[in-house]
Amino acid sequence: MPTSFTEDHFTGLVTTSIILLLVATFVALVSRWLRMPYVIGLVLAGLIIPKDALPESIGLNPEVILNLFLPILIFEAAINTDIRKLSSSIKVILLLAGPGVILSAAITAVLLKFSLGLVWITASAVAVILTITDTVSVIAAFRTVPVPARLATIVEGESLFNDGVALVLISIITTINTVGSFSLFQGVVQFLIAFIGGGVLGLGLGYLCVGLFKQLDDALSNTLLTVAISLGTFQIGQILGVSSAIAVLTAGLVISNLGFRKTSATIRVTLLNFWEYAGFGVNTFIFLLLGLEVEPRLIFMGLSSAFIAIIAYQIGRIFSIYPLLAILRWFDRPLPLKWQHVLIIGNVKGSLSMALALSLPYDLPARSSVIALVFTTVFVSLIGQGLSLPWFVKKLNLAQPSPLRQKLEVLQLNLITAKAAQEELKILLESGILPRFVYEELFASYQARIASSETTLREMYNQRLKQSSEKEEDYLEGVRRRLYLAEKSAINDAIFKGLLPNNLAESYLQELNEKLLSLKDD
Repeated sequence: MPTSFTEDHFTGLVTTSIILLLVATFVALVSRWLRMPYVIGLVLAGLIIPKDALPESIGLNPEVILNLFLPILIFEAAINTDIRKLSSSIKVILLLAGPGVILSAAITAVLLKFSLGLVWITASAVAVILTITDTVSVIAAFRTVPVPARLATIVEGESLFNDGVALVLISIITTINTVGSFSLFQGVVQFLIAFIGGGVLGLGLGYLCVGLFKQLDDALSNTLLTVAISLGTFQIGQILGVSSAIAVLTAGLVISNLGFRKTSATIRVTLLNFWEYAGFGVNTFIFLLLGLEVEPRLIFMGLSSAFIAIIAYQIGRIFSIYPLLAILRWFDRPLPLKWQHVLIIGNVKGSLSMALALSLPYDLPARSSVIALVFTTVFVSLIGQGLSLPWFVKKLNLAQPSPLRQKLEVLQLNLITAKAAQEELKILLESGILPRFVYEELFASYQARIASSETTLREMYNQRLKQSSEKEEDYLEGVRRRLYLAEKSAINDAIFKGLLPNNLAESYLQELNEKLLSLKDD
């Protein structure tokens, strides 16, 4: 009987996972059609699906999120982070992720204490949980509306570090709840041990992985190694009592900026593709399960408290962002005021906040009410702030397209429309609807448009070789990426059909991978 139950349980989980994957695929299609952020679509889909309709009950398990999903997301973000870009903005990132999180949490705790009547320990826990920003929703908005590259780096970097700060603060609050008293000195010591210890652990395991990269020259073995390092670093950090999030982040940065130099371009592309898929898959399940976990009845019952919580953490964010970034101009490049607005508007909450709420100690005062409050707040934040964020970012007009880029787009429009019209003319001629002399006259007029556009494009390209800027290169970078990927696809297809020998194809694929890696990120 126990064996049969286990088998039935496992079969039910597999069936449920397949159903959720199909739902996620459908959501991706609908989200693209409606031009809605994918993660918002997943949450809404999860809200619509009744949990009883699934073959097996499934939900947000805090242990799975903290021990499996979180290290995957942190490591995936770290290996895609260029340490040079990060270091250029490291002062503002550390300012926001360190003092910014603590100041914001303190202000939010005071407001929650007196507005919702929570005891201090509970208000502090909720405040820390609601200081965590969901990067996925913010970056999704950035992909629909152009923003400066440095702003995107600051948002991603702050999110990476403030996850670690929030986890350490929650650990301190849990200790206070258990012990009953805690001095400021003890808190500072625990904070420093967690961060310094996490950094040292990440450096050690990261360099160990770099050393093993020299011995391994196989994409699959290196992929397994990075999975073991990411998950193992997090577990070792928890055992040692240091910040696991900072340890995984540090290990990922070491591997991406030092270890990748020891491997071939083909292995690097394989690793980056694997981790991109892993991060996408984890986010898909997290946001879909988030919608499944939230009960519509609880949302309506807790709307008033959720709005109060959102106002509280936004006030905390405002009084931490503007003053701290005003101080920033004394020792680093100041951030434009519009960028500061984005850091406040983009203060969207996500799955990690819910996982931390579920992981709170059972003897915390009003724990069940806290979980309901956090779940409702996260849901309202994701839907309300997540959907409005692209509109706000667009209104702020952060990245003005260059005149050259606008001219390129007009010429591209001329080429696309003229060639489409020529194709339609051919169909009309072949079907006998259009006489040949009319066809030739119209075809020639469109051909003149194409020739004029191509001549202008050639002149612009030659001019770009002499004098170009970062913005002006983005268009051609995207074209090159598409061409290289098309070449790779053709070679792989030829290998599959037996038209090319493997040794010849592999050397050319290596060259293409090197060219792809030399391009800027999309």
